[in-house]
Amino acid sequence: MAAQNTATTDAAQAGSAHSPTGRQWLALSVLVLSQLAVWLDNTVLNVALKTLADPDEGLGASPNQLQWSISSYTLVFAVLLFTGGVLADRYGHRRLLLTGMVLFGAASAWAAYSGSATELIVARGAMGIGSALIMPATLALIAQVFDERHRATAIAIWSGSSGIAIATGPMLSGALLDHFWWGSVFLVNVPIVVLCVAGSFVFLPGVVTRVRQKFDPLGVVLSTAGLFAIVWGVIEGGHRNDWTDPAIVASLAGGVLLVVVFVLVELRVANPSFDVRLFRDIRFTGASVAVMLTFFGLNGSMYYTSFYLQGVQGQTPLECGLSIAPVALGVLLGAPLSAKLVRNHGVRPVVTAAMLIATTGFVAYVFLDENSGLPLFWVFLILQGLGMGAAVAPTTEAIMAILPADRTGAGSAVNNSLRQIGGVLGVAVLGSVLVSVYRDRVTPRLSGLPSGTADAAGESPEATRLLGAKMRLPRLSDIADEGFVHAMHVASIVGAAAAAAGAVIIWWAFRRTSSGARSSM
Repeated sequence: MAAQNTATTDAAQAGSAHSPTGRQWLALSVLVLSQLAVWLDNTVLNVALKTLADPDEGLGASPNQLQWSISSYTLVFAVLLFTGGVLADRYGHRRLLLTGMVLFGAASAWAAYSGSATELIVARGAMGIGSALIMPATLALIAQVFDERHRATAIAIWSGSSGIAIATGPMLSGALLDHFWWGSVFLVNVPIVVLCVAGSFVFLPGVVTRVRQKFDPLGVVLSTAGLFAIVWGVIEGGHRNDWTDPAIVASLAGGVLLVVVFVLVELRVANPSFDVRLFRDIRFTGASVAVMLTFFGLNGSMYYTSFYLQGVQGQTPLECGLSIAPVALGVLLGAPLSAKLVRNHGVRPVVTAAMLIATTGFVAYVFLDENSGLPLFWVFLILQGLGMGAAVAPTTEAIMAILPADRTGAGSAVNNSLRQIGGVLGVAVLGSVLVSVYRDRVTPRLSGLPSGTADAAGESPEATRLLGAKMRLPRLSDIADEGFVHAMHVASIVGAAAAAAGAVIIWWAFRRTSSGARSSM
């Protein structure tokens, strides 16, 4: 049966030398939809954050609990992608995709009915496990279904599908929150899972790759513990507003040490799940870091954008979702456009320009205030999405072009894990910057309130507004808006600096790319 499946796959790839067949496009549709479920989960949550913070309509989640509701998912997702790639190469990419989709769907239902913020954080972690099995398999299956001539186009479509999630996720979340309880934003994953499972059986190749790699449990433990310690230190440092706290310093230092040990261990393993030797190639390193920094800025900015629109601008969840949609237009334009530009000009100028466009989109937030109109905001979002879309597709193709044919699962895990690590660090760092700067800004202006009340009100804009409503002090709402906008300006500059660093790294890493190599990227 395996031989028959292999022959079928080879025949499909041979036919694709001229143009992809209808079956290949249907296979790609299943893979895009599978990835869409993963992306959709992140984007629907961004709009729901303010509702989750509400003690009546949501779970009364604190700022650090909100950060962890995002970070638990992306952190588990990132570190287990290493193992997911190995399992996919060992037991078959379609088999792991199906397993991941079922687990993701079940965990989504659990998250929808969570009774507390802590339970939601745990359920989100379980969803991350399912996503870690899904993502390496999708990119590896694209490599199986499409030959080299059409693989770049397929990857561009696959990468650009994130724009669909960015567009539909917030709008869908807003519509659901306007009519149902907050848990409905997670239940939306269930019908997508059902469609993907059915489509996988019909259209995806069931070949089991004969790559019997050894598992790397020590590497998984070290990477998980190290990244968790770093993220915990960043989030708690912002929450406590005390970066010299011994617990914070120990967590950050210990996390960095564990990551260093992880790298040293992986260098000594014959078949590591996360092959750090790949980073000896300057282009691979540059493309990987650029992807990570892109998602650092994107995820971080989406975190505070929702609070700006719903808190400062007073929008409903649905209005917020509609307002965020233009970023998807930029992504959908940027991804396919970059594939054509790279064929003519190469990775270096195209991705560098894309990262600089994203930098402009991030830094432009400093021009927004409490009274800014939506058209100006939309221009900034389109720039941000355009830069992201035009950067991710070429860098992903550059990463995959360097990988051996029998390591596509583990290699795609490197690509996707760095996306998620960038995302979780973006939420942790920019979220902590937001909390710290906001508290420093508003605390002096709350000095007239009782000490305990002032401390609680300074935790977040939502807490400040809630106290203002209870005490019938409208000025507290104005203080919250002004303090948040100032904090958002600072956070956006940090995000812009990350994108600008990505542009410099790409320009440096691809400086020796020849014209021949250029066309292959």
